[in-house]
Amino acid sequence: MTAPDRAVGRLMRRPEFLAVAGTRRKHVAPGLILQVRRHDDRQRPADGKVVIRLGLTASRKVGNAVVRNRARRRLREAARQILPHFALPGHDFVLVARGGTAERPWLDLLGDLTAGLKRFGLWREPPSSLPDAPPVQAGEG
Repeated sequence: MTAPDRAVGRLMRRPEFLAVAGTRRKHVAPGLILQVRRHDDRQRPADGKVVIRLGLTASRKVGNAVVRNRARRRLREAARQILPHFALPGHDFVLVARGGTAERPWLDLLGDLTAGLKRFGLWREPPSSLPDAPPVQAGEG
């Protein structure tokens, strides 16, 4: 893929995560839970660019530290491949790992994230310079 169209920032503090969870907009899939919140204009960076912000979380229910770290790494990589290119800007996303995140087939995990974006109407068609979106299995999108 080419360079991303927009920057992906990070959610760092607990109140930011709680603000996203407080909107109650979530998509539950076998590999992840996607929570979404539109940010207001006060949260824009100093340069005025509209960014996408991402938070990742994996509770102890997911497994031991090794499994949780693997699940977070997989979610981070899925977000890196999808969000900058295909998600509408101006939103905060929280990806929550589930029990099967670490073992879920890679294309299924990408399909889970894609299906969540489409469900919320935050999917944008790729520019002509980018390859097509990752494949989504039947029944997931």
